[in-house]
Amino acid sequence: MLQDLLISSKQNPKIKTLVDLQKSAERNRTGWFTIEGSKEIEKAIANQYHIISVFYYKDLANQELLGSIRKETKDSASFFELTQDVFSKVAYRENSTGIILLAEQKTHNFARINLKKNPLILVLESLEKPGNIGAIYRTADAAGIDLVIVADLKTDFYNPNTVRASLGCVFTAPTVICKSSEAIAWLKSQQIPIYTTYLNAAIPYHHIDYKTASAIVVGTEATGVSPIWVENSNDNIIIPMQGAADSLNVSTSTAIVLFEACRQRDFK
Repeated sequence: MLQDLLISSKQNPKIKTLVDLQKSAERNRTGWFTIEGSKEIEKAIANQYHIISVFYYKDLANQELLGSIRKETKDSASFFELTQDVFSKVAYRENSTGIILLAEQKTHNFARINLKKNPLILVLESLEKPGNIGAIYRTADAAGIDLVIVADLKTDFYNPNTVRASLGCVFTAPTVICKSSEAIAWLKSQQIPIYTTYLNAAIPYHHIDYKTASAIVVGTEATGVSPIWVENSNDNIIIPMQGAADSLNVSTSTAIVLFEACRQRDFK
């Protein structure tokens, strides 16, 4: 096995690439992104993300994880050892695990989706806060959601904050990224009922039967879902609230409705 190349200069082109990939425009241009954190790295590799390069600081890196990455990538990835000051320049997190992966983004479209007979689907419409998206993906993973449709996304899916907030669950849940009109057309073609969370709805969320195929739609905290989803919904649903607040954080609302659906399905 060849010895890993040592990079000691912050001006190295590969280091400049890692720094540039902290910007959305560069991630979109290249189709690449970076991954930090042990759980995030493990989930990305387990879900067949193509790893291009591995960068590590020897005194900080988890050697067991590093060895696992070598084994799983089967020599398809290049490995680079970084000095402490160079690693500090490229690490996005304050409490880094000493390893950064350069990975290739996946294509998220309906052509790659093979649904089971009775799917439970989550639709995220026009969300713009990476932290909220990441938190929702953790919930979706815990609930065993069959598909997440990200419609009219207002940020970039591979934002480091999304990956971090999800603890890598953005890599585990089958995902389609598309326009709302495309999502609605596909759901209707699959004869999947649409249940849209809506503040002016008349039906409490727990009165809906989610035991059959269901798509649950949530929107932004500021404005909620767009009219196109309200108009195309089989039923608009609401979470009854007793206090002075008129809304919940979108990740909290999502968890409440998803786990009601899971309860009805006996958590199977």
